[in-house]
Amino acid sequence: MPSCRPLTASRRSLVSPFHAMEVLAAANACAAAGTNVLHLELGEPGATLPEVVKRDVVAALDEAPLGYTEALGTKALRAGIAELYADWYGVRVDPGRIAVTTGASGAFVLALLAAFDPGQRIAMAEPGYPAYKTLVGALDLQPVAIRTARESGFQPTPADLAHVSPIDGLILASPANPTGSLLDDTAVDGLLASCHHASVRVIMDEIYHGLVFAGGERTIVGRADDALVINSFSKYFGLTGWRLGWLVMPDALVEPIERLAQSLFISPPAIAQHAGLAALRHRGAFAGRRDVYAANWQTLRDGLVRGGVAANAIVEADGAFYLYADLSAFTSDSIAFCKRLLGETGVAATPGVDFDPTRGHRFVRFSVAGTTDTVRSAADHLAAWLPTQRRDDLG
Repeated sequence: MPSCRPLTASRRSLVSPFHAMEVLAAANACAAAGTNVLHLELGEPGATLPEVVKRDVVAALDEAPLGYTEALGTKALRAGIAELYADWYGVRVDPGRIAVTTGASGAFVLALLAAFDPGQRIAMAEPGYPAYKTLVGALDLQPVAIRTARESGFQPTPADLAHVSPIDGLILASPANPTGSLLDDTAVDGLLASCHHASVRVIMDEIYHGLVFAGGERTIVGRADDALVINSFSKYFGLTGWRLGWLVMPDALVEPIERLAQSLFISPPAIAQHAGLAALRHRGAFAGRRDVYAANWQTLRDGLVRGGVAANAIVEADGAFYLYADLSAFTSDSIAFCKRLLGETGVAATPGVDFDPTRGHRFVRFSVAGTTDTVRSAADHLAAWLPTQRRDDLG
């Protein structure tokens, strides 16, 4: 009998690991062994679900239909999201252009599949959220890294786009992960104009809106007719495990995205949609969270500086809940550094190589989304531990 060809994993599945999740697994193992772990590795809000929202969700379990919904989500939730745009930004959005998705990740899958063909080039900032590159590559598109500069807040500029052209798509994030940096109106206008001139489709990630420390963020909905805009209930509203996001679509992509959603996801989870609607109904209960994150950021910054990190080695954040720091005074291997940090202090953080494979070996990202007590304790641990360290390649 002839020998069979060995069956292997697909080329599309050969993606880089998500180190933040590996750190979480290691942190959970430490906790199971009795270590008091301080979780600063994941962007997961530490605040609990407000009681008024919880009561509405419990009532939905007893009273609301929990089967399949329409593929793009319930009409009530899509209308509620449209109302949010009116309240937050003064922008009118047709609910028919809103797709409710299984997390922002589901929105990215639908957007990339609907807007681009295999082999097209999709650019994204580096450092940046690692799942952008993974999703682009897994969908048989070509990820194109834009090596951004500290001077622009590690955000891309029109000049950066010229260096990687030609491209077919551009993923932007404002505020960004891991830096928390914001694209101001001038920067957004310049990028949108460049993309329009070169027929480049923009996907804008706005999942940290509501968490800009100074407030006043603007959506690009209504500013670029062909753009796809993604948001989520995970960050401002803290509904991470409910896996609920949304996508604002151009008119021409509504039907293609609906057809894809019908087969890929059937519908978003019904109970999560009821939770999202409850969060929108009681969104005043979430007010003040960004102030907590801003204070947590400052607490952690102060702890790092007390530990010997130069103030100018810390990337100033405009929002979100991350602190990104250049720790080259202490390490040339951020993976090894984070392992040592967890093992010796119980502080879990994410190595910068997750976000920037070229320069991230000297950076570490800390999440300050946890409770104030968690962040304060972590800051104290870092302030005491860092002076005991020396660069690990110096012996």
